Amino acid sequence: MALTTRRRALTTLGAALAGSVALPAHARASERGHGPRPLRRAHAHNDYAHPRPLFDALGHRFGSVEADIYLVGDQLLVAHDPADLDPTRTLESLYLDPLAARVRANHGSVYRGWRTPLQLLIDIKTEGSSTYLELDRHLRRYRHLFTTYAHGRVHPGPVTAVISGDRAARTPMEAQSVRHAFYDGRLTDLGSSAPATFIPLISDNWTLNFSWLGEGPFPDAERQKLRGMVAAAHARRQQVRWWATPDLAGPARVALWAELLAADVDYVNTDDLAGLEAFLDAHERA
Repeated sequence: MALTTRRRALTTLGAALAGSVALPAHARASERGHGPRPLRRAHAHNDYAHPRPLFDALGHRFGSVEADIYLVGDQLLVAHDPADLDPTRTLESLYLDPLAARVRANHGSVYRGWRTPLQLLIDIKTEGSSTYLELDRHLRRYRHLFTTYAHGRVHPGPVTAVISGDRAARTPMEAQSVRHAFYDGRLTDLGSSAPATFIPLISDNWTLNFSWLGEGPFPDAERQKLRGMVAAAHARRQQVRWWATPDLAGPARVALWAELLAADVDYVNTDDLAGLEAFLDAHERA
């Protein structure tokens, strides 16, 4: 879903940027037992491609991470492409086990002293129905880690799993009266009868809906379209994320990220962890 850059280049640029920015006071542990303030809008796209999956994103205080999964036998392997599949890189080893250990160490939260759940966006790359049913079995082993839907009510947990990717996952998910995950909707779901207790997130491709990529002024018609979409989602208690936004460091990316924040978009998508952290901290201080 990335548009213009590769992760290695972004990581180098982001590290250089991070090294030039002083650590803000709110990012340091407080005397009241709180750890660094998480950046709830920060979404680590292709998180597993970083040198330390999950841990790099948590080190940059991200509020959301994304893992692509393939069903291979009864294993859920994490990779972007089939050629990259490695039997040692499972959803458990890269995400579920480390998150469970971190939550135990932090007395019930991913970020010490902060109760807002971390979003784990799980992008299904193999057939959706069968992959979700196996994923559900995996998630049930970690049921105390996850926000749960049970018989019409949502019970918050330290981590909220949201299922994206192959659309066939929707059918078995909708049939469940108890589940440990939620569904990532599309713009076609905006205003549908599906409640936020099933679709808490609306995600879609920026380039299929907007022509502006950060160069020059944002056309007013597109700005109003964006804000209207976000307002419609928020009225239904749904959050919004765009993928395929420009991710090459520079003025165009800064301009587009600024418009996303001005429109109250809930998650900003990036492969450049340090770059987005610096941007959001600077925006918070402005």
